[in-house]
Amino acid sequence: MDDDKDFLAFVKKVKDYTSIDLAQYKEAQMRRRLATLRMKKGYPTFVAFFDAMTKDKELFYEFLDRMTINVSEFWRNPNRWEVLEQKFLPEMIHKSRKLKCWSAACSTGEEPYTLAMILAELGVLTDSSVAATDIDDGALEKAKKAIYSDRSVRDVPAKYLQKYYRQENLTYHIVDQLKRAIKFQKGNLLTDTFDTNYDLIICRNVMIYFTEEAKHVLYQKFANALKPGGILFVGSTEQIFSPGQYGLESAETFFYRKTGK
Repeated sequence: MDDDKDFLAFVKKVKDYTSIDLAQYKEAQMRRRLATLRMKKGYPTFVAFFDAMTKDKELFYEFLDRMTINVSEFWRNPNRWEVLEQKFLPEMIHKSRKLKCWSAACSTGEEPYTLAMILAELGVLTDSSVAATDIDDGALEKAKKAIYSDRSVRDVPAKYLQKYYRQENLTYHIVDQLKRAIKFQKGNLLTDTFDTNYDLIICRNVMIYFTEEAKHVLYQKFANALKPGGILFVGSTEQIFSPGQYGLESAETFFYRKTGK
């Protein structure tokens, strides 16, 4: 089997087995990343790699980890979180203290915990709901354990670090108040039907891996999931061109508001 047929067969097998459609991701990027893992593990073809993945849970988790690039930090791009904390969330709270929030593709949990800290500091965490989803079971397990390295917390403001973490040697443990506040669950952005009426959806540094067609579908799904006036918060490389086609408008750099009433 030539290399192209081998990879296409792998893509089909993965979709049949997991509902994850690798064809929706940028092929060159995804193929290169997975080829590196396959060769490191010593499998001559992608099909052989897939067969091994179905028998070895740890290998399957490693595949998911490589596919989704679980690189996350608390307060990633701190000045954007400050805009959320000082501008958009207070505007929302002024209308209602019960906020419905979703961290989509939450990876190992740094993003939803950052949001939960800010909501706690603003005094509305117990009134609000925070959902957090990811396609990777391994990442979700780490998120639920909520134990992080000192590298992950380097951008956390001092007052938050003291209040919402417990340091043990070189690790930082999230306090139970925040762990209880977040509902982590498995989710596939490309195939799931989204809940609706969100005040805030955070999806950052994920869209860059998808094809233009997949992005188009996702932006529309996110827009439909927001309530009018709701905010979509995206990553620093993910500017939405022509947001009006989705019923969104630019509210600030990397923030989009759903139009309408």
